[in-house]
Amino acid sequence: MAQASGILCARCRQRPGALDGIRSPFRFEEVIRSAIHGLKYKNLKVLSFCLAELLAGYLKLHNIPGEVLVPVPLHPQRLRKRGYNQSLLISRDLGKLIMMPVSENCLARVKSAQPQVSTTAVEERWNNVVDAFICKDDSVRNKQVILVDDVCTSGATLEACAVALKKQGADSVWGLTLARESYD
Repeated sequence: MAQASGILCARCRQRPGALDGIRSPFRFEEVIRSAIHGLKYKNLKVLSFCLAELLAGYLKLHNIPGEVLVPVPLHPQRLRKRGYNQSLLISRDLGKLIMMPVSENCLARVKSAQPQVSTTAVEERWNNVVDAFICKDDSVRNKQVILVDDVCTSGATLEACAVALKKQGADSVWGLTLARESYD
């Protein structure tokens, strides 16, 4: 995983993985935190388009190799409880704005675990998502994938998704999240 400068951070040097990099235009604080929480926990789905516009603006200024957007999936139980996947909503809107296809169902979460937000340590987050995702079809084979999520804390979820996508033949997988939280 590379920072915007292309230099690996200390955590990424210790744990190289399947992700080619992660880009997050904002820190997970203040207004962006409120907007993401509104979308995710308060059913304010209308915020999806505004958040996608922020990502589209970022992508215009910062090139990330990509041919297809893939939203980070929710486990079916969590999806039923929430009623929607915020990453899918953002991906759909972003896809329209940048004219990039969205592969909505290629990635599935097959392992139900406690929400990442409930975990207290980096290692716990990584262990929580081991083998949690599978890629169900060949829609990403030989493609450059941009994996879309709302927040990156430790990078564990994005990495677990990237492993599944690369097993199915993705050429590259870049994580794109609205915000990044510092997690020690």
